[in-house]
Amino acid sequence: MSEYTEDRIKIPFGEKYLDAVICVPGASNPVRHGVILTHGAGGDMNFPHLVSLASYLATHGIFCLRFTCKGLNLVYRTKAYRAVLAFLKSHEEHKISSVFLAGRSMGSRAAASVMREACENDNEFIQGLICLSYPLHPANSKAKLRDEDILSLTKPVLFVSGSSDEMCDQTLLKNVVSKMKVPAQIHWIKNANHGMAVKGETMEDVMTEINTHVFSWIQKTVDNL
Repeated sequence: MSEYTEDRIKIPFGEKYLDAVICVPGASNPVRHGVILTHGAGGDMNFPHLVSLASYLATHGIFCLRFTCKGLNLVYRTKAYRAVLAFLKSHEEHKISSVFLAGRSMGSRAAASVMREACENDNEFIQGLICLSYPLHPANSKAKLRDEDILSLTKPVLFVSGSSDEMCDQTLLKNVVSKMKVPAQIHWIKNANHGMAVKGETMEDVMTEINTHVFSWIQKTVDNL
């Protein structure tokens, strides 16, 4: 584990700019791989879960970019994610060989949409998808599955969800994963809800479990490239 530097940047998005933060591993860690992170329908890039995960990954040698994109329109969020990906791929100062797309809740839906495009275009720069609290269905309607993008993927996927997530029924997610064409793994956070809150546990403990599992999965995925 080592130190990292953190810089605030602006990413062009049409006539606007997206606020973002990059976490760059220290010189003792040669950077090869990166992760893009974004938030759910509420909040922003400073959502504690994203800050914690980005910090953990950066101290373990993985470049992280987290960004804010306000709005509840998935098409808009997906366009913003696509702009961030293009920015990172062309970034001269911090060259990485591959990237993992990640997001929390609605942000993971946007990441999945961009990942689907990458799979269709055989984009080798993108190596995997990380879905934190993927909202498989609305809280009050388990019949309306949001599985179209993830069922079309051809690259590895990690789902990290609470076992009591009101927007991701365990049986339904397991069924979706069983239909996927790629290596897909689910890590259940015991008794956690959609916000990853667990009665009787601190958020720090929950995030330690999430962070270590995400990092381990990235390592194993990279080793299999």
